[in-house]
Amino acid sequence: MAVINPNATLTFTVRRCAPELIVPAKPTPRELKPLSDIDDQERFRLQIPDIFIYQRDPKMVNKNPASVIREALAKLLVFYYPLAGRLKEGPAGKLMVDCSGKGVLFIEAEADVTVDQFGDPLGPPFPCMEELLYDVPGTGGIVDSPVLLIQVTRLLCGGFIFATRLNHTMCDAVGLVQFLSGLGEIARGATSPSVLPVWQRELLCSSDRPPMTFTRQVGYTKDDMVHKSLFFTKTDISAFRRLVPTHLQSCSTFEVLTACLWRCRTIALEPNPKEEMPILWPVNARKMFNPPLPVGYYGNVLAFPAAISTAQDLCNKPLGYALELMKKAKSDATKERIKSVSDLMAFKGQLHFTAIRRYNVADLTHVGFNTVDFGWGKPVYGGAARTRSPEP
Repeated sequence: MAVINPNATLTFTVRRCAPELIVPAKPTPRELKPLSDIDDQERFRLQIPDIFIYQRDPKMVNKNPASVIREALAKLLVFYYPLAGRLKEGPAGKLMVDCSGKGVLFIEAEADVTVDQFGDPLGPPFPCMEELLYDVPGTGGIVDSPVLLIQVTRLLCGGFIFATRLNHTMCDAVGLVQFLSGLGEIARGATSPSVLPVWQRELLCSSDRPPMTFTRQVGYTKDDMVHKSLFFTKTDISAFRRLVPTHLQSCSTFEVLTACLWRCRTIALEPNPKEEMPILWPVNARKMFNPPLPVGYYGNVLAFPAAISTAQDLCNKPLGYALELMKKAKSDATKERIKSVSDLMAFKGQLHFTAIRRYNVADLTHVGFNTVDFGWGKPVYGGAARTRSPEP
């Protein structure tokens, strides 16, 4: 049976130092760098918060994680200097980075709470998240604002919380983990990241060929939804798989679980039977390029398969129906539509749903959030700080 995270009632006090800007440790190029057409989509013009929770390490008792990470950040920004810049809008609203070296926003803090008090298992929504990742007034915009904010909060137990807020136009989750892994390597004593960053956003800019597009849209209003973490066991997943027809047994855990949740959510919402219920999820498209993108590319490389069903079909037909719709949508996106960089541009507005019943799902299990190590070992939790709000 799914377990609901019980930590939401926890309260504690966070004491913050004044926010500061961390600039590259050495001079970096002053230039304008246009984003790719993938980065530049409206759906990515938002701030994404993530959180990493670390336990006490006896070997690091004399180390202040905020000081270690602050110093490593300045060194890493020499390599990732666009992240120390500011976004500007060019002709027709095209986003570009002014590599001004103004810096990444950094906050050092401490809290009168321990890792154990957050409960077990750990998962969003995290209590007092607005204190663990302080929204510095005037810094949350997409243009002319820091593209990255980091807060390191030391805990009573000797552990700490590392929280980030990233302008999504700069990186996807894979790109963010690449950056944070490099930050961890330098924090542990390396002089440079093992994977050097590659910009080359021009590789994902469209050609003159008209892109393929979809025009389907439906009306949108926001629902009031309760934010909870649900944890599914292997037994739960096995039970779901018993509902899957034989020809779909090769489906992934993400696919079967998401199909089940799509149906259950629809049943719970009790929509009009004829109403359309879209589901949309991002897919890492890095492996779909030939020739492949260069190692170290840290921009957005995402495709967005989407499936639609009426509520009555989703509720009344077996699980295999929903699963088959999802697999077909994923196949269409990955095999037919991503044949070239130009085809990838088709997603710049493809199925940009504004639907009241739209269900957004993201699979972060294989991104690598759980591997980021600043010297205190791997996090006991690494990933989304909260459920994500719909794209603009």
